[in-house]
Amino acid sequence: MKESSIKVGVIADQTGALSFMGIANANVAKMVINDINAKGGLLGRQIDLYLEDSETTDSVAEAKADKLVQQHQVDVIFGGIYSSTRQAIKGPAVVNGKKLYIYPEQYEGQECDPLIFCTGPVPAQQVEPLLPWLMQQTGAKKFYLPSADYIWPHTMNKKVRQVVTANGGAIVGEEYFPLDHTDYSKTIDNIMSSGTEVVFNTIVPPGLTSFLEQLYDAGFTKQGGYLVCTYFDENFLNLVPAAHVEGLYSCLDYYQNVSDPFSKKLINQYDKLYPGSAKFTAGSACSGMYRGLRLWEAAVKEAGSLQQVDVITALDHAKIAEGPGGPAEMVPGQHHARMNMYIAQSKNGNFEIVKSLGVINPKECMQGTK
Repeated sequence: MKESSIKVGVIADQTGALSFMGIANANVAKMVINDINAKGGLLGRQIDLYLEDSETTDSVAEAKADKLVQQHQVDVIFGGIYSSTRQAIKGPAVVNGKKLYIYPEQYEGQECDPLIFCTGPVPAQQVEPLLPWLMQQTGAKKFYLPSADYIWPHTMNKKVRQVVTANGGAIVGEEYFPLDHTDYSKTIDNIMSSGTEVVFNTIVPPGLTSFLEQLYDAGFTKQGGYLVCTYFDENFLNLVPAAHVEGLYSCLDYYQNVSDPFSKKLINQYDKLYPGSAKFTAGSACSGMYRGLRLWEAAVKEAGSLQQVDVITALDHAKIAEGPGGPAEMVPGQHHARMNMYIAQSKNGNFEIVKSLGVINPKECMQGTK
């Protein structure tokens, strides 16, 4: 093995529909790696960042993953937002390349591969605590699920149905649309005529802004309806007029309103380095990217080498004492992280934390028990 530099590959959607998230992800990777290098690197070696743009296109992500493995021979790969992008990266990186892959985005769960670690929240950390709390607070029982047609919404909605019905509620509508769908008039008529009290949204960009505008124009929230979107964060608040998402509930591992000293310091460092609209947020995978890089760093230090099998053994129980939203640790055997979770509500174009849920377990599959 060359004792030169350590090679880290990052795939981020720096152009295309998710560029407002992907640019922020790329920024976090640069910030953390520069930080590690400034402190002497890892194992006495500098880290070289190989940053690739997946262009919010899965076939491009797949090609970039192949390039990172074959051409650059990186030691680890990070990145991907859409679950379909994770699957696209997985082929060349994990299945063919046998490379450690760390996926940073909150997602539908159920990724269970010995070479993949996930550092964002999953349904047990979002849907399970949020919906019973919301139903209790508001008395709402009738839910409508407008959704994008891919793996994440389908899996999330199964969990939503399970939790809502277990708490005495009902799903009055569940619909799936292509990602670029823009005319939701029929769905919104159904929402308004069915007595829906909660719209649980899993429509994503680029179709998202049209849906939110049409729902707002129909008067859903003005008439007392509740809007829930678990991935919604401060980057998304920039996409739409504040009125369209006023009162929206979200549930993530970090918001800029979290007031612990480390989170504040981190956001100040990021904003100073990368002023502008690509903010450090949780729904956009920034918190998972930060957490993933730091957990990997801790694992490499413990392993004392870059031998992948040793790094994976250490990563299985890696911990960080500080991170966005609080400390985090891998749950041994699950390849997912235990972390603090928060329920927040959009008010005047900002998120206010309405409940700190504390540390929540991911409850994902144990490795070797597929």
